[in-house]
Amino acid sequence: MLTTDQKGAIAETAIALAAIKLGIGVSRPLGDERYDLIFDVGAGLIRVQCKWACRYGDVIIARCYSSRRTADGLRRRVYRDDEVDAFAAYCAEFDRCYFLPIECMPPSGTVQLRLEKSRNNQRSGVRWASTYEFAAKLGRQQGAIAQLGERRDGIAKVAGSSPAGSIA
Repeated sequence: MLTTDQKGAIAETAIALAAIKLGIGVSRPLGDERYDLIFDVGAGLIRVQCKWACRYGDVIIARCYSSRRTADGLRRRVYRDDEVDAFAAYCAEFDRCYFLPIECMPPSGTVQLRLEKSRNNQRSGVRWASTYEFAAKLGRQQGAIAQLGERRDGIAKVAGSSPAGSIA
């Protein structure tokens, strides 16, 4: 059985890998921040809090809040929009990552992503897991360095700004 720290480390690593595969720049904060990663999506930076998500029947549940023990018992704290911009949830059972903007967060901090249609045929307010998958939400990010050119001898080479990072 994995500890919560192990689950968090696995989720953070899987999320960073999924973002990098989409061409998104990934950074980590140096200080003790409420977010785990920073995504560079070209148009701006996104502060991302990583979470482990579990499947319960036809639903993936991501608990997007923090909990800690205090003298008064367990204290649960939801994230505010001035602390994080989005959540990224990793579901190990499907080996998939989901991107959840803070705007779609319910007051409880718990998000349910539906895999199959509900038994009562409810459609209103349903969050479909496929809508929040990384590729669906973040798309493929392109940068000048990643564009491939071709030499006269037919060998592919990286072509883009020269030097790298310039706009000329």
